[in-house]
Amino acid sequence: MASTAGHEEARAAAELAARASYGRLVALLARQWRDLAAAEDALADAFRAALEHWPQAGVPARPEAWLLTAARRVLIDRSRAQVVRIDAEPTLALLSDEFAMTEPALFPDERLKLLFVCAHPAIDASARTPLMLQTVLGLDAARIASAFLTSASALGQRLVRAKAKIRDAGIAFEVPERAELGPRLDAVLQAIYAAYGSGWEDVAGADPRRRGLAGEAIWLGRLVVALLPREPEARGLLALMLHCEARREARRDGGGAFVPLGQQDTALWAPALIREAEDELGRAARLSALGPFQLEAAIQSVHAARAASGRTDWAALAQLHEGLAQLAPTTGVLVSRAAAFAEAFGPERGLALLAELPEAEIVSYQPYWALKAHLLLSTRQGAAARAAFDRAIGLASDPAVKAFLLGRSNEARSDAL
Repeated sequence: MASTAGHEEARAAAELAARASYGRLVALLARQWRDLAAAEDALADAFRAALEHWPQAGVPARPEAWLLTAARRVLIDRSRAQVVRIDAEPTLALLSDEFAMTEPALFPDERLKLLFVCAHPAIDASARTPLMLQTVLGLDAARIASAFLTSASALGQRLVRAKAKIRDAGIAFEVPERAELGPRLDAVLQAIYAAYGSGWEDVAGADPRRRGLAGEAIWLGRLVVALLPREPEARGLLALMLHCEARREARRDGGGAFVPLGQQDTALWAPALIREAEDELGRAARLSALGPFQLEAAIQSVHAARAASGRTDWAALAQLHEGLAQLAPTTGVLVSRAAAFAEAFGPERGLALLAELPEAEIVSYQPYWALKAHLLLSTRQGAAARAAFDRAIGLASDPAVKAFLLGRSNEARSDAL
């Protein structure tokens, strides 16, 4: 019987292989078998087999090679049983000769290559980014659904429909030529940003499925910039992630408690990352094509300036948020705009902007309720603030954020006494 330590070692090795190699392994299997769903299923079976086999036999010297061999064996067995046939209609036709004909230096990373393949224009636009997150970066449906403010079941159905369309319509996929990368870029950037956000939320590294994901997203962002150096939004996204990453060490205090941005110790911010972010943002600006990622990075740049000036220019932030809301009026952007306007012009202005949001969009959006509670408390509406805090606490997944909100809620109760 394997020891507990053996099980933990096997699980850690499997998690590392999944984080580092999932997309590349899926690409290799899909290229050979021409069926994305079958490749994903076989790889999942290989990981399950690893967790059963490695504790007794030990972690192999080359875990990824072991997993690839195991997944291929699953596909062969299923082919023989005619559950999956080798000549099945392709879901992702990544043929060996197509890879061979691809410009060698064009894609320095298999994951980046597969991201652009999954951005094929024949795939429904609403499914491209979720498909990339699941297929290439290994996020589960629940994490992807959280990023897109939808339910896991609805997101799962969207992915199933997308894969079925790929299979049933016989959509032929090719690794895009350089000239085709531009039209696919936005979906790729959205996927990288969503992956970063998922890793960013797990600041304590408690979720093994998201461990290292923020760093992986930044790496992919750097690769996109190297691939398409004259795309300002690629540089904008990289600048945005670097600014956020610069504050990682300041987001928790010595006891692990959550620290809001405005209360963070700027001495803990990483100057080198901030300088790199500013350089990327400046390069993007010189390309004279403003986009949402550049505006988001500019917002983070204003926050970063507090390290030098000791103050936050909320009027500038309100202006930038207004511009961002014109370009990308997502729920997250509109809630952030309300926060900036509240700081610049008073809490009542922020509450008025929150009141404009459709109820269906914010019913399960935790940042909305956290901000609303804060603004209601600022306007001495204690009872309403407590109700909003309770809603925000119930929707929070991070224990440190829950504890912070609970403390604020207790403040509201104390003020009412």
